[in-house]
Amino acid sequence: MTEWTKKREVIRHYDHSASVYDAQYAEEQNAKMEAALNSVSLNKHSFVLDAGCGTGLLFKHTKLAKLIVDLDVSLKILKKAKKRVKQLSKVAVIRADADFLPFQNNVFDVTFAITLLQNMPDPSVTLAEMKRVSKDQATIVVTGLKKKFSHEILVKLLYKAGLHISVMKTNSQINGAIAICRKIGGDNI
Repeated sequence: MTEWTKKREVIRHYDHSASVYDAQYAEEQNAKMEAALNSVSLNKHSFVLDAGCGTGLLFKHTKLAKLIVDLDVSLKILKKAKKRVKQLSKVAVIRADADFLPFQNNVFDVTFAITLLQNMPDPSVTLAEMKRVSKDQATIVVTGLKKKFSHEILVKLLYKAGLHISVMKTNSQINGAIAICRKIGGDNI
């Protein structure tokens, strides 16, 4: 299967499931976000990227930030996200591919990839892009579904991407692992 074939399948899947996404996944996604945010510092100056934002569930957990960019490749799922954040000026909803982020280097203080990597043809490419757009010393939060990424495989993938894992969390409610990573200054991929 080619890279673009997989991406088209992912777009079709999330366009098709957009109307039931929250009913199916909101509880698990919120548990992941809450667990991650226990180890993440946000403030009124934080620029936040939610790559693979789904219906924009992260927003309610990150209201303190200066700017939140919700990004996804599925148009129908983004329409749901846009409704969720409709009247908020500090949230931007953008349709884009997480492997080709439309941002300059070193923009975001905190970057999230909650349940994103299993949908990507080459997660190392996605992580490189997330790292590129994150500032030096930025926090990069990554989750891996246990059916796709064992704890060991996720650690190796993050290590290979040059991310420094500060916290690794697992529990039954999150169906996998959450890694809180740091981009150490000057080490763009």
